[in-house]
Amino acid sequence: MAHYKTETKQEALNRYLNDESVATIASDLGVSRSTVYTWIKSLKEADSQAKTEISLRYVHGLERKIARLQEIIEILQAVDCTAHSPLKEKLEALEALYGKYNVHVFCEALQVPRGTFYNHIFRNKRQNNSYRKRRDELRIQVQRVYDESRQIYGAEKIAAVLKQEGIYTSKEMVLEVMRELGIESVRQKAKKNFQKERYAQSNHLHQDFHAEAPNCIWVSDTTEFWYNQKRFVICVIIDLFSRKIVAHKISFKNSTRLVKATFESAYEVRKPPAGLIFHSDRGSNYASQTFCNLLASQNVAQSFSRSGKPHDNAVAETFFKSLKQEELYRTHYHSEKEFKKAVDTYILFYNSKRPHKTLQYKTPDQVEIEFAEKLDK
Repeated sequence: MAHYKTETKQEALNRYLNDESVATIASDLGVSRSTVYTWIKSLKEADSQAKTEISLRYVHGLERKIARLQEIIEILQAVDCTAHSPLKEKLEALEALYGKYNVHVFCEALQVPRGTFYNHIFRNKRQNNSYRKRRDELRIQVQRVYDESRQIYGAEKIAAVLKQEGIYTSKEMVLEVMRELGIESVRQKAKKNFQKERYAQSNHLHQDFHAEAPNCIWVSDTTEFWYNQKRFVICVIIDLFSRKIVAHKISFKNSTRLVKATFESAYEVRKPPAGLIFHSDRGSNYASQTFCNLLASQNVAQSFSRSGKPHDNAVAETFFKSLKQEELYRTHYHSEKEFKKAVDTYILFYNSKRPHKTLQYKTPDQVEIEFAEKLDK
């Protein structure tokens, strides 16, 4: 079968679109009329597909803009002020939203410069002398540039970025401020920290998902669920003995703050004895220094799944599968409040009414009640 260049096929299409007959085009190009018809059909289809792809990209762009506008509307509904309110009121309102929404979005919603907001958050109001004030302002700017670089920039690059923004300071001064803030470029110790964590993060379970009593082993994980073009992250903590969900939280971000709040909630309710094992995957939220220090302060032994081995945390994975198949995927929610209430209701059902095969078809609550009764005898 003869092969023809794309240019030849395109020439045939162009001539056809200019009202030349297929017979003339075929004669000039030395091909059959059926071949010309095939070229015209395929090139039209390709052109139609290209236009469709362009339309889809345009639609996706509009969807992103709509999602951003919806988030701005939600922010404006959540605060008691407007973009025309006094700056102090707006800053206080935004402070309450910090960590719940993207800083760029809520600053845009109330028309507050991000630098002004960062200054409000980090300013040390107790210091009033001019040097301390300038130093505090520099701390804010250094922290901002460091965060925006994803913790990559060192003192020299941060000083260069600040200079481009009209903030003049020396590399040495930036380095001194970074030391005060306890931050450094991840490039400095990336390999060393990776190797340290690789050997320090041990797996205490080895897929043995049994515990002798409540509050001996907790497992935890997070999952995402999209509602109304907005991502929600659900974090749960499960007692391995009874498979009971002992705490759960929902946030917009998969952050250390989320898992820390979930653990603190579980710890407050359950009050586990020293020696509790807490197992999770190796996500940065669970492996963060803040969360590791929290567990260590409560004498909790931290356990991690092996890298790339999701079955090491199968109990939590199984729960999320049940949550999604039995509730989230089969329900259309009319509001964010309704979605969150549905998660609460399902977990209550899961703990108190849903029988578990692993528990010989008892509920988690039944298993814990029976255990407590045995201790009382």
